[in-house]
Amino acid sequence: MRKTWIPDEECPVQVTIGKIILDGSLCVPRNSRALVIFAHGSGSSRLSPRNQFVAHELRKAGLATLLFDLLTREEEEIDADTAELRFNIRLLANRLAGATAWARQWLDIPGLKIGYFGASTGAAAALVAAAEQPGLIGAVVSRGGRPDLAGDALSRVRAPTLLIVGGHDLPVLLLNREAMQKLKCEKDLVIVPGATHLFEEPGALEQVARFAADWFQKYLVDT
Repeated sequence: MRKTWIPDEECPVQVTIGKIILDGSLCVPRNSRALVIFAHGSGSSRLSPRNQFVAHELRKAGLATLLFDLLTREEEEIDADTAELRFNIRLLANRLAGATAWARQWLDIPGLKIGYFGASTGAAAALVAAAEQPGLIGAVVSRGGRPDLAGDALSRVRAPTLLIVGGHDLPVLLLNREAMQKLKCEKDLVIVPGATHLFEEPGALEQVARFAADWFQKYLVDT
């Protein structure tokens, strides 16, 4: 059954994956034919102010966005005590793939192209999910990500992948440089000078949003 939404308006949604229901936020600009699904980082949620900012900028570029919680509320309570689920990349990748299937059915837009934007551990989940859906995911962008946690999936990623890292986030920068050597797809590593892991410095997150918008425009819209 074809679902409806209000163009240009950010709407709360419930992403259904089997018996799991996850809270989300969907916005589809008019005439958009590309969707970016966000995978937040460890200990965060769909309400991450950094991802919210990037999503807003992507929508200004005509890209639809879906931000959703990777964990249920009960799982978030468990994770708050144990911090174990936020590093369960297989679980997070499965949730992302499930949200992708849900979005395709919900939007029912012919020729819809899909990309992933992942932060921290969410970037690893995005890369694993992209590797397992080679004909479906058109592009991946990682912000301060942990691509190393994607393991052997790195070499199987076929979607063009952009890794964005802060110049002062030295441990993560090293991990991203190592991941670049394992990626066999179209790829690039962009370093934001002076930025730390959360890109809190003035203008840093604006650069992230611009790099991401350009990457998705190139591989989801212009192709």
